[in-house]
Amino acid sequence: MPNIRALLAGLAVLLVDRFTKSLITENFDLSGQKVIVEGFFKIVYWGNTGAAWSLFYGYNNFLALVSVLALLLIIFARHHFEFHTVTGQIALGMMCGGILGNLLDRIFTKHVIDFIYFYIQRRGGDEIGFPAFNFADIGICTGVFLLFILALKSDRNEKTESTGTKE
Repeated sequence: MPNIRALLAGLAVLLVDRFTKSLITENFDLSGQKVIVEGFFKIVYWGNTGAAWSLFYGYNNFLALVSVLALLLIIFARHHFEFHTVTGQIALGMMCGGILGNLLDRIFTKHVIDFIYFYIQRRGGDEIGFPAFNFADIGICTGVFLLFILALKSDRNEKTESTGTKE
């Protein structure tokens, strides 16, 4: 059952990611955009050959290899990441689905398709924005956040057990 939960969580992230990216590529030209909430939110079609915040921009093939290695690490070392818990299974599944979604972009479009963009319009007309992202990124970040919470909870439980006190 643990592998099925992880697989279903990963598949859900992957399917939502692929569906939304197909909507973007069918309805926008590369670098296209549509303002949804003036001065705050746009749907864009930006290609990112880098990692988060465009770090390592232009290293698409290298980052594709890193993605494959990350997937293999998660799969083969899953027992080290709270995989015995339902939350851990869902977290790792979400991370794998997100990594796979962006990896497919890197292979087939030669860049990751980012399209969710939050920004603030300044008085002078320029924008201050959070880097554009996609549902694969949401899956990865949510999975990492859940694992972080599990690790904190586990650390707190171990500390309580070793001191023999209740919190």
